[in-house]
Amino acid sequence: MTLSPQWLDELRARTTLSTVIGPSVKLIKAGREFKACCPFHNEKTPSFTINDEKGFYHCFGCGAHGDAIRFLTDHRGLPFMDAVKELAGKAGMDVPAPDPRDRERQERSAGLHDVMGAAQKWYVEQLDGIEGGEARAYLEKRGVTASTIRNFGIGFAPDARGKLKAALKNLGEDKLIECGLLIQPEEDGKSSYDRFRGRIMFPIRDARGRVIGFGGRILGAGEPKYLNSPDTVLFDKGRTLYNIDRAGPASRKTNRLIVVEGYMDVIGLSRAGIDEAVAPNGTAVTETQLERMWRLDGQPICCFDGDAAGQKAAVRAAMRALPHLGPERTLRFVALPAGQDPDDLVRQGGKAAIEALLEKPEPLVDRLWRHEVDAAPLDTPESRAGLKARLMEHVQAIGEPNVRQLYRDEWLQRFDTLVRPQRGQQQQGQGRSLFPRREWKKQGGRFVPPPPMPQAATRAIGAGGIDRTTARALVLGHALYPDAIGDHVETFAHLPIDDRAAAKLRDRMVDLTMSGQMLDRTGITTILADTETASEWKQVSKGGDIGFSFTRSKSDPELARRDLGLAVEALHAKTEIELALAEATRRLEQEFSEKAYAEQQRLIAAKKSYNDRLASLAGNE
Repeated sequence: MTLSPQWLDELRARTTLSTVIGPSVKLIKAGREFKACCPFHNEKTPSFTINDEKGFYHCFGCGAHGDAIRFLTDHRGLPFMDAVKELAGKAGMDVPAPDPRDRERQERSAGLHDVMGAAQKWYVEQLDGIEGGEARAYLEKRGVTASTIRNFGIGFAPDARGKLKAALKNLGEDKLIECGLLIQPEEDGKSSYDRFRGRIMFPIRDARGRVIGFGGRILGAGEPKYLNSPDTVLFDKGRTLYNIDRAGPASRKTNRLIVVEGYMDVIGLSRAGIDEAVAPNGTAVTETQLERMWRLDGQPICCFDGDAAGQKAAVRAAMRALPHLGPERTLRFVALPAGQDPDDLVRQGGKAAIEALLEKPEPLVDRLWRHEVDAAPLDTPESRAGLKARLMEHVQAIGEPNVRQLYRDEWLQRFDTLVRPQRGQQQQGQGRSLFPRREWKKQGGRFVPPPPMPQAATRAIGAGGIDRTTARALVLGHALYPDAIGDHVETFAHLPIDDRAAAKLRDRMVDLTMSGQMLDRTGITTILADTETASEWKQVSKGGDIGFSFTRSKSDPELARRDLGLAVEALHAKTEIELALAEATRRLEQEFSEKAYAEQQRLIAAKKSYNDRLASLAGNE
């Protein structure tokens, strides 16, 4: 359904915001506005304001801001259309009718909610019955109390092919099939039968608390261990989160959201009094699920199992989040003891044990760094180049420019510290400046950069210099945006520029930067055009627009500086990869092995990736 901006504006105009927010918080009249303690974070002094005339609320403490629709979606967790319908009903407005197909789908969905509710009730009755004895014993063994069973609506599906079908036959076999409760065989003449058999049943609810699907855990041996409802009109396992209906209100009180792997992990945390936990429905975390998490908490804590599979899931979640990171959108991680899940930890140490872990979560930037550093030994030039290439690939996946630049700077600092330790520098992992002044020496009146990394001495093995056009584009770009030189002066100084004019101008620019001169565009071009480099500057500057954002004087400065940094880094990484590739090829020619061949192919792919990246920069406006 599409709602026009005009219709939504009319809805907002007919809605008095204070009456929408009033039932949730105590309002205090303050002139033409209202004040209250913010419902989105804990505070004792009111910093939350409501302006009925302008139709928006704003918190000066946490920054929460929005209109009546936003309040219902963010505070009460309602889907957008449900919030609109609730406000429209109170405002006496009719929501525009959907097209016939949408109307039919909504009417069918309403009926299916009743079917799912009836199924959940029946499963609960079976858990309490004679056939539910083994299931009750299992839950008791796992520490699940009667009140927890009640709160989560846990039930039991008997190990029979037709008991649910018979019990709910008055609701219609077609609806039971459409809900995924029955399986209809493809063979003609075959009867439908119960999907869930011999399983403990965990109802999956939407944000409004309506049952939309089930997860069933088998009792005893058998596969799969957990069986979910199939995708239906009501249920899409990649778009919803288990326990979202209970975790939403709880997270708004505690100002945090915890993400665990499974149903029993959520239930285990709840037994410890931690209700702000959700879980994906048997799949890796999806982008849609990330969006739902971030609506509740800008930095959810991923608390996955301590085994290899759990840590792999944590890394997948981190990588899935990269394109969507922002100033207030990230993930954090806690590492559980090896072989333990959150439920184990709660049963052994109670709430204190899990809170001790949650107290100091690991930032996403640290989790991915640790994953890549631990992926393989860093004892060869190829492996070190591979680490750098993987890190930069992660950087390029980040969509938000400022976050991308900060991740790049952070990881390059750590990489530099890791592969090129210096006497007297800080211990590995603490980081240091990429370009410490004390590493440079002054010889013959010029600053000389520190020696390049060891593998650069083998450049003759196979790495060529930067092509003339690109080299001159870099020089021209840094002349147009000289404040960018200091961001990567050491890397810029070591780029293998074969073009004599570009190399001489580059060395002059590096020397000016390391001399501490603060030069603007006019100042640096004046110096480059003087006697010492006049001829070279004339050759390079007449090239004009070479196709990059940073070679155009009227480009957006932020974009130009960003692209300059990316280009310098891509060329530097490409050089290192070419060196590693040449060495890997030499070793492969000496003695073939699957491992050496795989490394060669990975480096070839990495080189192509950086070539593509440089080509893409030429298209930026």
